[in-house]
Amino acid sequence: MNTVLVGSQWGDEGKGKIIDFLMETHDAVVRSQGGNNAGHTVEVGSEKFVLHLVPSGILRKGKLCLIGHGTVIDPGSLVKEIQGLESRGVKTLGRLFVSDRAHVVMPYHRHLDAGRETAAKGKMIGTTKRGIGPTYGDKIARTGLRMHDLLDEAALAEKIKERVKEVNQFCRLKGWETVSATRILKEYRAAAQILKPYITDTIAKVHELLEKKKSMLFEGAQGTFLDIDCGTYPYVTSSNTTSGGACTGSGLPPNQVHEVIGTLKAYTTRVGEGPFATESPELSDRLHEMGREFGATTGRARRCGWFDAVLVRFATRINGVTQLALTNLDGLDGVKEIRVCVAYKLAGKTLHYPPASIEALARCQPVYKKFPGWLSDTSGCQSFSDLPAQAREYLKALEKLSGAKLSIVSVGPRLPRPFSHEN
Repeated sequence: MNTVLVGSQWGDEGKGKIIDFLMETHDAVVRSQGGNNAGHTVEVGSEKFVLHLVPSGILRKGKLCLIGHGTVIDPGSLVKEIQGLESRGVKTLGRLFVSDRAHVVMPYHRHLDAGRETAAKGKMIGTTKRGIGPTYGDKIARTGLRMHDLLDEAALAEKIKERVKEVNQFCRLKGWETVSATRILKEYRAAAQILKPYITDTIAKVHELLEKKKSMLFEGAQGTFLDIDCGTYPYVTSSNTTSGGACTGSGLPPNQVHEVIGTLKAYTTRVGEGPFATESPELSDRLHEMGREFGATTGRARRCGWFDAVLVRFATRINGVTQLALTNLDGLDGVKEIRVCVAYKLAGKTLHYPPASIEALARCQPVYKKFPGWLSDTSGCQSFSDLPAQAREYLKALEKLSGAKLSIVSVGPRLPRPFSHEN
């Protein structure tokens, strides 16, 4: 059984702990896109782990973890993550495999990312300034470096020198500080020595696992509405965060996908700029006061709003979602009246699909359906029947509006608890 896990909103839906839960029934987890601009937080016992590149399946003994060629990798960040795991007793060598085809995030990518965001002023995208966009840009322009380049020291030096020359020409035109090829080469040689045992042909590894009838879980970063094609462009990431990206970013044939699980919160959040039809300052303040909804990677406070069924239904369709996994239900504990957006109103018309234009989306008015809150603590609930009646009715409504079966629910920061609304 091969499962693809996608975010059905703007990311931060709690994919990390859902992955950790699903790893009980899978042999390997494969990361297929994104970079260290993403963050998965998983709590195991009394320990808290925040992972950016390494799949959270690494926390399960005996499970294999692959970082596929659709990702972009900052070697320094990956080294730091590996060393942090090893220092806490989590073994990575022989369990973690990094694609030799994955593109490398270079210091000048971070430099360009930060420079462009600063220069954009009032029109910032809201990137993490980790260099992800410029790295994908070089990939498409066919000027990027890949992980296998780190293994050839002579070729690496020549390629860095050539690319830095081009980057510095651009920096001088912009009046920005230039970068040093010598310093970059020294830093990346050191990282390459540590990463060498991990770099391999992960496509061959995926197909070896297929031949052995092993179960794989494919995880991406961010969520559907940060997808470069289907998201709220241009306020998106630089890769395909939808289920199709699991295949193009790993080498998995599409006919080997058996389940697609869409993760979603019981409400909606997003980080960065862009239209957000159901945004609620009141709900944002409430969740922030609870100590929730701060980015695992940047620490930025997330924008929060009511559940948007228009977006989730769209995500269910384009991803081919077969099951839904809902998190953060207890974030709504104590809310007297809960709203759910069931449609948009725009220029006198009712919309059931999000418009492509962000200008149009910004003018959309949400059509809300209201639900009574349960005004009680659900964080200790361990089954569907443990939940208050109002919470059960709310979940049933979200399932119907989202267009796929809700099979997993999570409350609190620890492992999710599976349930069926039929129980």
